[in-house]
Amino acid sequence: MMDWVAPVDGELVAGVDEVGRGPLCGAVVTAAVILDPSRPIAGLNDSKKLTEARREALFPLIQQQALAWCIARAEVDEIDELNILHATMLAMQRAVAGLSLRPDLVLIDGNRCPALPMRSEPVIKGDSRVPAIAAASILAKVARDREMQLLDQQYPGYGIAKHKGYPTPVHLQALRDLGATPIHRRSFAPVRAVLV
Repeated sequence: MMDWVAPVDGELVAGVDEVGRGPLCGAVVTAAVILDPSRPIAGLNDSKKLTEARREALFPLIQQQALAWCIARAEVDEIDELNILHATMLAMQRAVAGLSLRPDLVLIDGNRCPALPMRSEPVIKGDSRVPAIAAASILAKVARDREMQLLDQQYPGYGIAKHKGYPTPVHLQALRDLGATPIHRRSFAPVRAVLV
């Protein structure tokens, strides 16, 4: 149940979430969303709690009905150079900067915020509590999942479409058998192990 109340009426509040911190390959994808209070979207929730079909149905609705939205990312080389936490913060900064409206307040899913030019607050389990963060989690998840489908065709044999890059037994075995691809994160231990 969404239990968050926006701090002040009339404030533009953006919700921000990320998808893809744990996978061994692919970009980390973030989204920022400013919802329109006059056009609530039914069924928003943490993207992990929704079926793929539900996420796909909500994706265009959010894009049509939100006041502003932006999907952003940090690439594999940025993850390897900065580390996954700093790359995620960079991707979040890009998502907020890409909004067509400047929010008064940014609510970030999790326990920390990137450096932003406006007020921001972390919200633990925000994707289950704040509608704008839930909307951001859906945009980020659908965008990244679609990308993983394409990468699966580009790099067959790893099962990327199924596990989305996460370190499943199938993925780890494929890494050992086939080696790392250009989309694998070299700073992550299981990938580093096959590069030796």
